[in-house]
Amino acid sequence: MSEPEVIQYQTTGTCCQMMQVAIQDGKIIDAEFYGGCNGNLKGIKELIKGMNVDEVIARLEGLTCGPKPTSCPDQLAKCLIEYKQRKTVSA
Repeated sequence: MSEPEVIQYQTTGTCCQMMQVAIQDGKIIDAEFYGGCNGNLKGIKELIKGMNVDEVIARLEGLTCGPKPTSCPDQLAKCLIEYKQRKTVSA
C-alpha cells in the first residue's frame, strides 16, 4: 500500500474556493471543501470516499450549478483530471 497523496485545487466559477483531496492507490480516502454549500459538500465527501478516481471523474465531470457552466462536483472532476495528468507526466 502506498502513502496517501494530498492534493489541493483552487476552484473557479463556484462558491467553493478550494478543495483538498487525499488519494491512496487510485482511490479517494478523504476530501475537504472550503466555502460552498456545506451540507451538499459534506454529502459529496461521504459519497466519494473509497471510490476510484476514474469513477468519480466519469460521474461528476460536466455537471453544472444553475446557470453556471461548472459546479463543485465538476471542479472536483477537474481537480482529479489535473492530478492524473501530473501523475502521467511524472511517471
